[in-house]
Amino acid sequence: MGFLDALLGRRKPVRPDLDRLFALPSAAITLQAGAGFRPTGTGSVCFAAAEGGAFDRIEADVRGILPSAEFSEDGYGYTWVRSRHRPEELPGLVGDLHAVNSALEGGGFGPQLLCSLVGFRDADGDRPLALVYLYKRGTFYPFAPLPGAGERRDNPLELQVRGLLEGDLPVEPDLSRWFPVWGAPGL
Repeated sequence: MGFLDALLGRRKPVRPDLDRLFALPSAAITLQAGAGFRPTGTGSVCFAAAEGGAFDRIEADVRGILPSAEFSEDGYGYTWVRSRHRPEELPGLVGDLHAVNSALEGGGFGPQLLCSLVGFRDADGDRPLALVYLYKRGTFYPFAPLPGAGERRDNPLELQVRGLLEGDLPVEPDLSRWFPVWGAPGL
């Protein structure tokens, strides 16, 4: 990074660190103790799919690693790979998400990786919450859709969760990057 970059406020992009996903089980304990949210046992990885044989091989590799992986496409054309475990098996779920991300990155599809998420619910099972990992930023943010309110978010809950988890996870400081992931598998 040069003098002009520093003067203009430009920063080097953060290198993705997939190992940050392994901080989720300890963050889940903090989240449960501080806000009453528990893991659902579901999570997913989102990426921009590419056409061709190379991508077909990666999809086959992912299915080889996770035979139960569920592939779907959202309304924006992004591909999601969903994994399911029992709620108490969060470390296994995180391992699955890490394996999918690593397979895509190792296959040359790192630039197409967008995010990974892990789903949570409150004690009553009424309020959904996701912890979203932004691949290109190396940070997490909470996403809390309001149940039955269309595409509206529970912003106070998201800010509460940010405050709870800042010591456990690298939380994305730029709120404009807390993108909604409406209808994401695993939420």
